[in-house]
Amino acid sequence: MVPQDAVAVSAPGKVLLAGGYLVLDRVYTGLVFGLDARIHVVVQPIRTTSGVVLNEIEVTSPQFQDAVWEYGYRLEERGGGMSVTQLRVDADLNLNRNAFLETSLVYALSYIAAVSSPMITPASVTILADNDYYSTPSGLQNGDSSSKPHTNGSSTPTESRFQNFGVQLRQAHKTGLGSSAALVTAFTAAVLSYYLPKDLFDLSSETSRRRLHNLAQAAHCAAQGKVGSGFDVASAVYGSCLYRRFSPAILSNAPDPGTEGFGVMLRGLVDETGVEMAKGSAWDTEIHRDAIKVPTGLRLVMCDVSCGSQTPGMVKEVLAWRKTNPEEAEQIWRDLHAANEELALEMKTLAESQSQEKSGLERLRQCFSRIRQGIRLMSEKSGVPIEPPSQTELLDACEAVGGVVGGVVPGAGGYDAISLLIEDKEEVVVELGRLLEGWKSKSEAGAVEGGGKVSMLGVREEMEGVRMEGWKEYEAWLS
Repeated sequence: MVPQDAVAVSAPGKVLLAGGYLVLDRVYTGLVFGLDARIHVVVQPIRTTSGVVLNEIEVTSPQFQDAVWEYGYRLEERGGGMSVTQLRVDADLNLNRNAFLETSLVYALSYIAAVSSPMITPASVTILADNDYYSTPSGLQNGDSSSKPHTNGSSTPTESRFQNFGVQLRQAHKTGLGSSAALVTAFTAAVLSYYLPKDLFDLSSETSRRRLHNLAQAAHCAAQGKVGSGFDVASAVYGSCLYRRFSPAILSNAPDPGTEGFGVMLRGLVDETGVEMAKGSAWDTEIHRDAIKVPTGLRLVMCDVSCGSQTPGMVKEVLAWRKTNPEEAEQIWRDLHAANEELALEMKTLAESQSQEKSGLERLRQCFSRIRQGIRLMSEKSGVPIEPPSQTELLDACEAVGGVVGGVVPGAGGYDAISLLIEDKEEVVVELGRLLEGWKSKSEAGAVEGGGKVSMLGVREEMEGVRMEGWKEYEAWLS
């Protein structure tokens, strides 16, 4: 039996449908959709035998082999916040470390100690990922699955929502749905919900959601070792939105955990109290949820290509080209920004009219065409394969299928995925599946080896962000 005071939270994945590279600059926006593949986190009191006292937080991800992290924690002197130490490690410590988990725990516990009490009780944390976050190993695709039953809160098992992948986490192939941002967001929200009283943190309130956003952004950037645009965390918290990034100085000037005054600074940063904000900066993120809508009868589709791109290297090269060629780059950026915002406006207009007129769909097709033209021009001028020829070939073939409105290489582009807007009809999905079943992307310089096979993921758009869940859905996976 799971204790009644257990807390369960989930956060969605994401796709940056439009605004890759532009979203790094506050002048421009990104059109980001949440996806209904979610990361789930359950926190409950740690189970011990009678008379045994523990002072640790144990984290497990039971879908993977050896995915167990045990952390000790203590309050640092001079307001340095909480520090955590991985317990019972061996020579493979560096291989078994999980920077996103560890950093999120440090930031969450430090915030809790600053706003409530440093007396942290031991807890057990279980993390589960919906299957589409990872490519399923071939043995499991052939039916060799040791998945525990998905009960959906009842005694009758249904198809498993959570696959036992049978490999170590570092060996699993991600499908690029934003697992790290969803993990940091769900983990942080679950820990805060478990340890803080509702008058200090209530996920249903806008104030608490805003504070979660700020804390998750800080933790995610610290874990990455850089201040990113933050669109992925924003989508994990709020769901689908038109996003304008925060000023990087808000986090780039923040002190490190353990340094004097970190706890006070973190509370000021998260609560936006002003005086404690780093260098006096204020959160200036713009998250417009009402600007994003999907017309009735349409849906998003994600396709995974089993070869990847080195995204950090691509971003570095594009930004270097932009710096060297500012006038040419800014014209491309402005044209793409206009096309991106036109797509968002057309989708919203069509959704609110509840019309499926051919003229509306044709306007959407033109928006996708303009965006792809801008992306290809950026590729050509920068020399970076944002929409490489193999992806052009794949997108053109998909757009020729009846019922496909348009598609793009999402995010930073490259070889690893495409995203499509299609009519929400079974026959369209079936026809796309037939096309992709025998498809193989051409091998090109810049692609990571992996075969280039294309598969349609079982995900679609998700308008809702982070949310509380009922723990009974996960009972079969909880130890």
